[in-house]
Amino acid sequence: MRIGIDLGGTKIEAIALAVDGTEAVRRRIATPQSYTDTISALASLVHEVESEAGERCSVGVGIPGAITAATGVVKNANSTWLIGHPLASDLERALERAVRVMNDADCFTLSEATDGAAAGAPSVFGVILGTGVGGGIVVNGTCLQGPNLIAGEWGHNPLPWPADHERPGPECYCGKRGCIETWLSGPGFARDHATHANRTMTSHQIVSAWQAGDARARDSMERYTHRLARALATVINVLDPHVIVLGGGMSNIPDLATSVGRLLPNWVFSDSVQTTVVGNSHGDSSGVRGAAWLWPHVEYW
Repeated sequence: MRIGIDLGGTKIEAIALAVDGTEAVRRRIATPQSYTDTISALASLVHEVESEAGERCSVGVGIPGAITAATGVVKNANSTWLIGHPLASDLERALERAVRVMNDADCFTLSEATDGAAAGAPSVFGVILGTGVGGGIVVNGTCLQGPNLIAGEWGHNPLPWPADHERPGPECYCGKRGCIETWLSGPGFARDHATHANRTMTSHQIVSAWQAGDARARDSMERYTHRLARALATVINVLDPHVIVLGGGMSNIPDLATSVGRLLPNWVFSDSVQTTVVGNSHGDSSGVRGAAWLWPHVEYW
């Protein structure tokens, strides 16, 4: 069996997958807010899952950041207590086996490319539209990371083809302005609605109002959909993936994938657009399933 772990800022989720991808065990615990306690919690969780599964398993972990190749330590993690620590090697020492660690957006993409909405596609771009905006790339079943470990990080490119009222764009935590993340994240969507509608609502409330026929919410949804289509058009122009899979909380907007797909021909540099935009199959479980699939062959552990 394979164990996959999703190491989040507030919870750690683990599953054990059988060879055919069937879920055998699932566990969830609160995330400790210190590095040492996090390593201990991860090791204990693995042993607990293995005890119920009845066998020793391979272990893959999805984290909100990346392991720097040169130093082996965590970078770019919003769970800041992980930054600067050799999480992979420390966990391998605690578990006495090899462990594979990858960014959680990459794990989401791998999950959907393996046995999800993009199963069988030669190339897949996975999109995270949540509190932040991230992405991952899978080609022929393998995650592409790149020498800087930022492959797929489209959220920190500028919003393409901006209108005058979209310049210079909101400030981003990365230090720049107008990043895609500042427009297409859940908080960015809510901020844009507050600016134009002169009322503060959560992203869920805006979507509910749109479904109820509210005109201002409808306008906010149209701006969001057009911005998402523009942003994804640049991904297609560079990467030309066979499938784009939407994930994260904003991907739950009804018919979002279909609406975006209809708009893409306005910006993609082609006489037709063959890339398919789809919603995900595994929802919130995609990341943890993808972590398990970091070991494509269980005998490798």
